[in-house]
Amino acid sequence: MSFLIPAAYAQEAAAGPAAGGFEWLFLGGFLVIFYLMVWRPQAKRAKEHKNLISSLQKGDEVVTSGGIVGKVTKVADDFVVIEVNDNVELKFQKVAIAATLPKGTLKAI
Repeated sequence: MSFLIPAAYAQEAAAGPAAGGFEWLFLGGFLVIFYLMVWRPQAKRAKEHKNLISSLQKGDEVVTSGGIVGKVTKVADDFVVIEVNDNVELKFQKVAIAATLPKGTLKAI
């Protein structure tokens, strides 16, 4: 049955120095764009969050990643205790702190 269908042979591609250099240019451009748009901003945010966590101290007003607002009453190695209301204290991991608020924000709420 194969005698009815002619064999198709691919032509050999002409490999030149221009084709190889063009591919490397695209790869290099992709890596530069990836670094500028993904890697660098993420590293910057991680560094800022690490500085925020290391500078937490008693009396800071903070917001957790879950949206709970309160005042820091105790800071330990990995945990922080936040007072959200009179006689209501919650214990969180330090990494759950999303941001600090300016002093007096809780009274204004």
